Amino acid sequence: MSKNFLARGHIRALNRHHKIAAAGVAALGAAAIALSATPSEASTTVTSEAVPTAQVAYSTEPIKDVKGSVTDQLAVSGVKTEQIAAKKQAAADAAAEKQAATAAAKEQAAKEREAEQAADRSAQRAEVDKAAPKTYSNNLDGWIRESMDIMKKHGIPGSYEGIHRNIIRESSGNPMAINLWDINAKNGIPSKGLLQVIPPTFEAYHVPGTPKDIYHPVSNITAACNYAADRYGSMDNVNSAY
Repeated sequence: MSKNFLARGHIRALNRHHKIAAAGVAALGAAAIALSATPSEASTTVTSEAVPTAQVAYSTEPIKDVKGSVTDQLAVSGVKTEQIAAKKQAAADAAAEKQAATAAAKEQAAKEREAEQAADRSAQRAEVDKAAPKTYSNNLDGWIRESMDIMKKHGIPGSYEGIHRNIIRESSGNPMAINLWDINAKNGIPSKGLLQVIPPTFEAYHVPGTPKDIYHPVSNITAACNYAADRYGSMDNVNSAY
């Protein structure tokens, strides 16, 4: 038998002996720790029952409705946000509408005031015009215009053109003109004035409000136009001696 074989056997024996010894030492150490942890005055009870291990419950069921709940919350939050935005927009629209209505009311009030002021000015001008007599220039144009205003009050027709045309033909615009050579002159009643009216005709067709003077320009024109309206419908229809 070789030396190595003896050595291996000896080593195995020592190893088993050492293992047993180590196990004993470990057991004694545990017992000592247990005794030192027990109060000195208390009795020590040794039991072989194992301490139950606390049980931890685990569930293998998947977590449900978590995503749906979060989505619902986000949806509700979005609706609330939209509602708030809609309220703000409605308030802004209402404010803008109110502002526009106020501006329109102010503009309308300004127009009404302007219209009232214009009416007042017109009334004032009318009062002034009524209070102040109308004036006419002392020439052929003024005589015709003054005569036409009087004719209008009495309903006598005649235009500026018709009157002016016949005056130029009859007297060339001379209010003191007199015809001393026609048949009327031979009969002792010569034609006189702007429209060469004979005295009997002037007396018959004289218009109230004008002087009874056959040479007065306005009186002569107005009486002659009154006669022409009665005889021819209007001085506008006279184109020759009448």
